Amino acid sequence: MATEKLKRSVVVSFGFGQLAEAVKNSGFNVFLLFYYNQVLGISATLSSIALAVALLFDAISDPVVGSYSDKLRTPYGRRHPLILLAALPLAVSFYCLFNPPSGLPDWIYFIWLLVFAILVRGALTLYHVPHLALGAELTEDYDQRSSLYAMSTFFGFMGGALVVPISYTLFFPTTQAFNPALLNQAAYQPWALSAGGVMIFAIAVCALGTWREVPRLAARGDSLPQQRMRFGELLLEFKGAFQNRSFRAIFFGMMLSTVILAVEGVFNPFMGFHFWGMTTEQLRWIPLSQLVGLCLSVILLPPFTRWLDKKMTLIVSALLVIVNINIPIVLALMGVTWFPEKGSDALLTLLIVSGLVTAALAPIIFATLNSMFADIADEHELDTGYRREGVIFAARSFAVKATSSLGLIFGGALLDVIAFPRGALMGTVDSDTVWLLGFIAGPATSVFTILGVLMYAGYRIDRHRHEEIKALLQRAKATETID
Repeated sequence: MATEKLKRSVVVSFGFGQLAEAVKNSGFNVFLLFYYNQVLGISATLSSIALAVALLFDAISDPVVGSYSDKLRTPYGRRHPLILLAALPLAVSFYCLFNPPSGLPDWIYFIWLLVFAILVRGALTLYHVPHLALGAELTEDYDQRSSLYAMSTFFGFMGGALVVPISYTLFFPTTQAFNPALLNQAAYQPWALSAGGVMIFAIAVCALGTWREVPRLAARGDSLPQQRMRFGELLLEFKGAFQNRSFRAIFFGMMLSTVILAVEGVFNPFMGFHFWGMTTEQLRWIPLSQLVGLCLSVILLPPFTRWLDKKMTLIVSALLVIVNINIPIVLALMGVTWFPEKGSDALLTLLIVSGLVTAALAPIIFATLNSMFADIADEHELDTGYRREGVIFAARSFAVKATSSLGLIFGGALLDVIAFPRGALMGTVDSDTVWLLGFIAGPATSVFTILGVLMYAGYRIDRHRHEEIKALLQRAKATETID
């Protein structure tokens, strides 16, 4: 594949597609467990088990979709047909997930949550894995890949930064009856309908905006060895990915980190309302301020990767994020006298600054990770002779989802262990329970996150190695042409 420079419109369109996942992630990370536990009154453990099982189904579907997209041969390329096919099922299943019939027993709500969480995640997999693999196909240039995935990460984080405050403002205003405002069940229907429409739009922009590359990508796919889709071969392909040392380092580091991030993700909505004492009107300013950090991340990523290269960019940025998140939590837990009071403007300002720093660093982490996986795909092709971006990125998604499912179960069980009450209004939760909430979400879990980050030290592909890989691949292709 030629290393021609991609048009800016293609890069932006590819990145814009990440909004679809950002909307879904906001729904799952901020609203979903809170809705089923606090609004419908389902046990946090039971709700988390349903979400974890759905995540396991999703993890299994990732390598299947990834391998299938690698082998797919159509006039429209390997990825675009699957990307377009995912849009409508994703939006419809997302709407149904947040709008179950009223008055059902707990076990029916459990089944409803399980079924539609599986459908949402399955539809997103049909889009997300080919979308990631498409990025590796669009360019094989070392630096342009970083820029491409940086654009995708930017839109993903921008979507996350906008979805929550817009949702709080338009659909979940605080009232005397609903504080926290997410207790308002009637607001979920129009909110879910709007979210589904945004996801369809984002996927359409991605597919249509990168459509001009289809002839080049289709020709590239046709030149690769034709393979049939067999389950046994899929396992061998997955095993082959693990033979790469750099892949193992990233894979297992992500597994440990994401278990803990999932636990913290369960606690985050409860932290905002009950640990920090914030209303939705206050909390909406935190993700909005993160837009400044997102802009900084786009500026910082190219010089960071040139200066530190990809591995050290990932490690340094991840460690800084962990420290930044924990500083205010630890100070609050210690009861430092000068620390701002709950719900105060001073505390909100501190959280805004902390959120801005995280927003500047987190996109760098995820863009660098994706770019590293794309480089691994090149090394894998050199080692095996097969181009398997889909399998590589499916394995990446598998690591995140399989371990996140464990984190969801742990997080939900921990909420029940500390006896967090259901349907709790602000200021009514016991202070010891709130302290435990912060301790688990902060220092208790961050120790394990740090260990996961340190595993990234085993990654071995730097700029020099990647140039060597490209040269060897070009030499092999030239030899095949002569033969």
